[in-house]
Amino acid sequence: MVRNLQNGGQLRPIDLARGHGLSTQAVRNYEEAGILPAADRTPHGYRTYTPLHAHALSAFLALLPGHGHGTATAIMRAVNEGEADEAFHLIDESHAQLLDDRRTLRAVESALRDLPAGAASASDAAPGGRGGTFVGALAAELGIRPATLRKWERAGLVHPRRDPLTGYRVYDEADVRDARLAHQLRRGGYLLEQIAPLIAQVRAAGGLEPLEAALGDWRGRLSARGRAMLSGAAELEAYLRERG
Repeated sequence: MVRNLQNGGQLRPIDLARGHGLSTQAVRNYEEAGILPAADRTPHGYRTYTPLHAHALSAFLALLPGHGHGTATAIMRAVNEGEADEAFHLIDESHAQLLDDRRTLRAVESALRDLPAGAASASDAAPGGRGGTFVGALAAELGIRPATLRKWERAGLVHPRRDPLTGYRVYDEADVRDARLAHQLRRGGYLLEQIAPLIAQVRAAGGLEPLEAALGDWRGRLSARGRAMLSGAAELEAYLRERG
């Protein structure tokens, strides 16, 4: 809250900046970006702000954590241009994205829960003593066609090696795990291009257990983002009331 009001409720740039822990240059940048309404000028050309500008700045800073800089800027610009409906549309899009992210998280968590314990069984192992599962056995286990597994390979979901004697595809434990996870996500309605980055996360984590910790962190960040959106909405509503 800015308390250093000047004559007639006017604020100097330094007052507005200090009240929000910013530099005066940042305040000027925000005005030029349309985040703040245009400032009045003194006869000598100096900017003067009002409590309305302080409310605008508070609203923008509150919107940032939940919506990101680009969307928060677009929201404030729309409000300041008298396009409240456009601002609400942008907010709705952010909420829709958050909901989609939550659904993706739940789909991955559900897929992990539904994965059978262990990898390929001994009966599925490829001959030759090197271990692994042939495409037919894995397809039969998942209840899909071998052609589907080959399609998943082209999409980067699995990376089977080739048996040096037969040239057949052989899936190691990590491939079997990834195929099972992909199968669960496909059953949940996810497209291959949506599944590929999730499988990549499993590989980067080195397996499912590290991924579970990452999912917990993801869940926490989504919750924090949702709460930040509530805080941003409250500040924006206060600003809208101040604007009349």
